[in-house]
Amino acid sequence: MIEEKKEVSSVVNRPRQSKWPAIPMEEALKIIENEAEPVLKKTLPVTLVRPGLILAEKVVAKTPIPPVRTSIKDGYAVVASDGAGEREVVTNTTAGTVTDQTITPGTCARVSTGAMIPFGADAVVQVEDTELVSHDGIEEHVVKILKAPKVDQDIRAVGSDMHVGQVLLEERCIIGSAEIGIIAASGQRTVEIFRKPKVCVMSTGNELIDWTSEEIPIGKIRDTNRPQLMALLSCNGFKAIDGGIVGDTREQLIKAIRVAFKFTNVIVMSGGVSMGEKDLVKSVLQEDFGFKIHFGRVFMKPGLPSTFATGKFESEEKRYVFALPGNPVSAWVASHLFAIPTLRKMGGCQNCFQTVIKVKLAESIRLDSRPEYRRAWLSTDPSVIGSDTSGIPYAVCTSHNQLSSFLLSTRGANLLLKLPNKTPELEKLEIGHVVEALVIGPI
Repeated sequence: MIEEKKEVSSVVNRPRQSKWPAIPMEEALKIIENEAEPVLKKTLPVTLVRPGLILAEKVVAKTPIPPVRTSIKDGYAVVASDGAGEREVVTNTTAGTVTDQTITPGTCARVSTGAMIPFGADAVVQVEDTELVSHDGIEEHVVKILKAPKVDQDIRAVGSDMHVGQVLLEERCIIGSAEIGIIAASGQRTVEIFRKPKVCVMSTGNELIDWTSEEIPIGKIRDTNRPQLMALLSCNGFKAIDGGIVGDTREQLIKAIRVAFKFTNVIVMSGGVSMGEKDLVKSVLQEDFGFKIHFGRVFMKPGLPSTFATGKFESEEKRYVFALPGNPVSAWVASHLFAIPTLRKMGGCQNCFQTVIKVKLAESIRLDSRPEYRRAWLSTDPSVIGSDTSGIPYAVCTSHNQLSSFLLSTRGANLLLKLPNKTPELEKLEIGHVVEALVIGPI
């Protein structure tokens, strides 16, 4: 049972320096990778399997493919030892039909691609390597084989594509259209998949009003973080639960977190994590819920006060809280960097972090004292690339204004440029400088 603590309202008691060290990004990412645990699984009939799900078991072939010997080409099933010469056409098979006719020396069967090879035949000669010798105007009677065939020529052996017991898909395979076809072919009727975690998204702050409000009272602002972060989660395949706006009091924060944990094990919240007198989130998580705060600041821009905590509440299940800065760009960038990879790992994904590519800068950039994740577009515009033939794509910053409050700097961004922090030796990156970039959208 959580004992609610009396809120200390006197601003004179707040600390003047953060007690949380700003840890390097590499350390923060290692922490979330180690803490995220894929534990929830469910069994689905194969008819309900959809792209984007992740296998929690191996898919094994239950039946061979092909189940019988089949022809690779349109032509004639023959006895290879007969060599070249004339053959009597005694039967024919097409895909899906069967024949009990046995092919003996001097005879052949007309076959189509995918058709069953009759007993006795051990090779197929493609129609291009034959001549028609006699017919009755409807059916072929005799054909001439122009090239001597080899045993097993143009025949798919039983189980040559899939044999019984063969592992077709490994555990943690991300299901796409190709994998659905393989599952359908496997003969399995059900598959076990990892359940994607649901996430509660809430915004904290007395200054916030709902983003749907027509009127904005003096001193208030619309809450843009909640709809933006819920949309980000949805784009990445996770169900987001609207946790609403939470006031800047200990009692309200405790109540909101309690309610959220009734529906999900993961909370993404923004605001209340900096150095203001109403920034109570870290204190509530640590003192009222007994959670472990793995990091309370990360040496990065934007998103310095980004916080990650885990713990247990009213059950043995592990709970996760991402408490992110209130500035909209900071919350959005930090969600990409911390929340999305963690959720992917919880959902069974092995490679949970974003793809990293090399890009060239389309403009010069002055470096900050902290490593920066600058929003950008990948460009193939000839006016940007010019005569560059290196093959390395260019990145164009979405805006010269990259302040953490400037929401328009996220517009259309499909890259986060990983810029180093400023040093006495390097204060500015020039046009054409090669940097790493995280891919966060379609390119």
